[in-house]
This record gives sequence, structure tokens and C-alpha cells, in this order.
Amino acid sequence: MEQTGRILVVEDEKAALKNLVHIMEGEGYAVKGVAKGSEALRLLGESEFDVVLTDLRMEEVDGIEVLQRSRELYPDSEVIMITAYASIPSAVETMKKGAYDYIAKPFKLDEVRRAVKSALERVRLRKENARLREQLERYEGKVRIITQNALMRGLLETALQIAPTDCSVLITGESGTGKELFARYIHFMSSRAEGPFFAVNCGALTEELLSNELFGHEKEAFTGAATMKQGIIEAASGGTLFLDEITEMSPAMQVKLLRVLQEKELMRLGGTEPVPVDVRIVAASNRDIAEAVREGSFRQDLYYRLNVVTLNIPPLSERRDDIPLLSQYFLKKYATLMSKDVREISPSVISLLGSYDFPGNVRELENIIERGVAMANGGTIELAHLSEDLKDLDIKTFRRKQGRLPSLEEQEVTYIKWVLEETGGNKTRAAEVLGIDRVSLWRKIKKYGLEEPTAEKSSGEQGGAGE
Repeated sequence: MEQTGRILVVEDEKAALKNLVHIMEGEGYAVKGVAKGSEALRLLGESEFDVVLTDLRMEEVDGIEVLQRSRELYPDSEVIMITAYASIPSAVETMKKGAYDYIAKPFKLDEVRRAVKSALERVRLRKENARLREQLERYEGKVRIITQNALMRGLLETALQIAPTDCSVLITGESGTGKELFARYIHFMSSRAEGPFFAVNCGALTEELLSNELFGHEKEAFTGAATMKQGIIEAASGGTLFLDEITEMSPAMQVKLLRVLQEKELMRLGGTEPVPVDVRIVAASNRDIAEAVREGSFRQDLYYRLNVVTLNIPPLSERRDDIPLLSQYFLKKYATLMSKDVREISPSVISLLGSYDFPGNVRELENIIERGVAMANGGTIELAHLSEDLKDLDIKTFRRKQGRLPSLEEQEVTYIKWVLEETGGNKTRAAEVLGIDRVSLWRKIKKYGLEEPTAEKSSGEQGGAGE
């Protein structure tokens, strides 16, 4: 019998201990058995056990202490209490302190087997989720940009080409298109990959705070400056600094940044000696920087220093072929993070997303899918799981046909067909959604000749789902 799991059995009655160890070994588990709570604490200090099966009442060190030590050292493990003193108060106490289950003596063998198997499954799922989360974090840390769009692939090729050159890069595009993601991609594909990566939003801080964050200060540079503070630019030496919303930077700050780019040094607030720095600057903005230069709000010389290479990230509405791919990626990500068995997105949702303009771009799509996973009560994200605002945008029944507005009858036909599709051809449910009785629905189906196409779709795509 192939089993996995390390079990620690703690029982001061020798016969019961021998019996429990025998049962667990018979299930194929790696088992350690001890007769004292103090011995259990020693073993827990040396190694991790997936499940601890312990007697509650023992001399010197009781089961509660074993439980507490196990929870303290190994929060992913589970503890099952066994006691001859079966009482509600003791059960409540152990459960409140984190015990997974509670078994009263004389116990049944199958009861013990089931409890341990269930606890091990819970431990396995918890560890698997932790592993998947770690994989996702590593996956995102490596900054793989999900795309099948030709324009985006061209931008990635350019980013890969310039990454080793150490030149300054300017990234433009709407909010939520992935500008920081591209900056991270450039960093991790460069010779600076082992160095630090810092991201600062220049529009989120006042000029004074931004100056202090970027350039730091000397001790006693101002009231309250008890120690020297290293700025982010200095801390990023050997790595990359991403400055988002660079056009929000004040003229005075622009002058300071220009010095960093030209002279490779900075001056801390209150300092008298320049500090050499080795940092690559990647800047970004959702505004037209050339227009800001013409208006006089952004320095031309700084613009030229930053604009060695420009990457203009297109909005999601201009790369709609990425929407299904990104949706599936976010579906897997949030299904894993939420530990939910949601594996599909309904065709109607994909269709709606494909026709939506996404003012918030990829960030908005991610939020939509995250909500869908959270709201889904089955294995598929349906229209019902989207926000009301988004569902209201499903106006495909009101689109123009060949340059003209469709008639009311055409709208009715389209809407009835859509409802029948959404209900899998179930006419009772469709009638309820439409707010009419079954007889009226049958008449409209016959009138508009919808029966055959719906029946074909139902049997072909819905596995014969009907009434």
C-alpha cells in the first residue's frame, strides 16, 4: 500500500501505543511512537511530522503542550487528540487551540484511519497550495509577459535586444498596460539581473518626500534626521530603478535626476560630497512626454537622456487576441491562490470580454477574472459572476447591422437566441429569464425558426443538455 506521510504517535498506555503504531504502519506511513509528551517535544524539535496523534491526558507534558509546540513549529501540520476523558469541554478546548480532530477512547480502528487520512489530505492540499503559490511568485518574478500579439512580440524582441546595453529606456502607454512589467523584464534580462530592482511612482509623493526617498539625507540634515538615510537611487546601485509617471516630477527634481544620468553621482540632502552611483534608469508615463516638453513642464535635456529607446505599450483594446490567453492565465493564478476548482470561462464571458474596451487595460482584466473566480460557485466563470456594470455592457443585441439600427423584431430574435444559448437550450429556464410562459416561448421559437439551430447547438456543444 503506497502512502505518504510522517506520523508521530504519543500515547502513555503501552498497549494503545503499540496498537496505534501498528495501524499507522499498516497504512504505509512512516511512524514514530513515544510514550511521553516530553519525548514528543524533543522529536518535534528535531524534525517535522505531517500528523501528530497524541493522547490528551499524560503526566508531566500533556497533549495540549504537544499541540501547542507542534502548531508553533509546524503550522502546516495537523494534530489529532485521543483521550479516554471524552467530554465536550476538553474537545472544545483542543479544537480552539488548533487540533484538527478529536477521538474518544475506546476508539474504533476505522475511525482513526479516517481521521489520519483526512488530516494528511488537508496537509497535502495546504502544502500543494503553498508550492503553487511559490511557483506563481517565481513565475512572475521571472517576468514572463503573456502575449500572442504580433506587436507585443515585436516590443519584447526590442526589449530583449536592448536589455544588455545598459541604456536608458522610456516606456509609454496607458495605465494598466504593463509598463512596470516591461521594466522588470528588461532588468531580469540584463547583466544587472542579480542586482536590486526598485519601482517608484513619482506622482504618489510630494516633491519633498520624493526627494528624500530618491536621494536620501545626511545625519542632522533637518530636524528629526537622527541618522544618515541612503536614498533609493543609491540603494539601487548595481541594479535598475523604474520611475513611473516621470512627467509628474517637479522641475527641481528633474534637474537632480539629470545630474544622476549625466555624472553618475548624486548629492544627499545636507551633504557636501557627491556619492557615486551605478544605476540604470527606466522611466515611464501614461502622458505624451513630447507634448509635456513642448508645454515646458518637462525638461528637454532630461527627455533626451531618458529617451534613448522608447517602448510604446499598446492598450488591451488594440491587442484583443491576447484577451483569451490573459484570461486563462489569470484564471489559473487566482484559482490556485483561492484554492478553488474553477477551470473554465464560459464562451459568453469570453465573447463579452473580447468586445469590451478595457479602459483599465490588463490590470482591469485581471480584476475581472479575480472577481469571477471569487464569485464562481462551480467550475466555470459565467456572466452572472461578473460585476453589474460589466454585465450591463453586454449590449450585443443593440449593435448596428450593416450600418443601420436593427428592428425590434430583430432585437427580440437575437435576445431569445442568446438566452437559449446561455440556458443550454433549457426552454423552461429560458422562459423564466425572458419573463414569459413556456407556451409564449414556443410560439416565438416557431415564429422565428429558432428550434433547429438551438437543438443542434444544444446537442453539439452542451452534451445534449435540454429541459
